[in-house]
Amino acid sequence: MNLRKPLIAALLFLAAPTFAAADNLVTYKAMTPEVALELAQATMAACRKEGFQVAVAVVDRFGLTQVILRDRFAGQHTPQTAQAKAWTAVSFRTPTTELNKMTQAGQEMSALRHLPHVVTIGGGVMVEAAGSIIGGVGVSGAPGGDADDRCAKAGLKAIEAKLEF
Repeated sequence: MNLRKPLIAALLFLAAPTFAAADNLVTYKAMTPEVALELAQATMAACRKEGFQVAVAVVDRFGLTQVILRDRFAGQHTPQTAQAKAWTAVSFRTPTTELNKMTQAGQEMSALRHLPHVVTIGGGVMVEAAGSIIGGVGVSGAPGGDADDRCAKAGLKAIEAKLEF
């Protein structure tokens, strides 16, 4: 009797759950709270350098808030707006400045502006590392979305070395 075929079949059967289990799990990179805080602080510092009092929010890849900082004279609405900008950028995988253009009246995606928590004003930027979105940063309080956007990008630039895995 040839035992080779049953032995191979048994080995494949035993190995199959290992392959299936590996296919059912996902691994990903995430910012530590320390890096998220450093990003928020660097972003706020960039805004202060331009004379802006803002709030900064950093969210993880799922849009959950990791850090919110509000400068002492930033408006009452700015923490919530900064968080919504960061969430929007991560959720739609698009900077809010671009979403602003894509969702103007008459555009195919204009209805996005009416979804809960979506803010399409500039200042929401994705945090990317190793080709993946690992979070987002949102800024609110500078005079206009372009200024918020500049601060967010300056904050990212300040910590980019920490995002290289």
